[in-house]
Amino acid sequence: MVHSKQIVLKSHRRCCWIDVTGEVQRAIDASGITTGVCTVTCLHTTAAMTINENADPDVATDFFAKLASMVPQDPKFLHCEGNSDSHIKASLVGLSVQISVESSRLVLGTWQSIYFCEFDGPRNRKCSVTILGE
Repeated sequence: MVHSKQIVLKSHRRCCWIDVTGEVQRAIDASGITTGVCTVTCLHTTAAMTINENADPDVATDFFAKLASMVPQDPKFLHCEGNSDSHIKASLVGLSVQISVESSRLVLGTWQSIYFCEFDGPRNRKCSVTILGE
């Protein structure tokens, strides 16, 4: 069985992450799938998906600070929209994450959440959730 859903998001800063774990779990609940795999995919070229710590907000601060130091917002990029750094950061972090589903629940560690990573906000955004299983 396959179940798909889109999650609509609104970012409020240029760079931030948005916890989508609850929305993804609700998609699993609606799917009726008890065992399988869930893929969450970013539908944009200047944003990404990751799984990371949900307890200490300094993790997000460090995450975005390090990416900014590695790929600064540089006006010398050839791409003329002013968001070349966002495209690069999105490629470095990745388009999607996959999570096992057991007993109708996401299999995540105690401190893990699923995050939509915004690199070119604020914007209206979407990610796709696909659950494959039985």
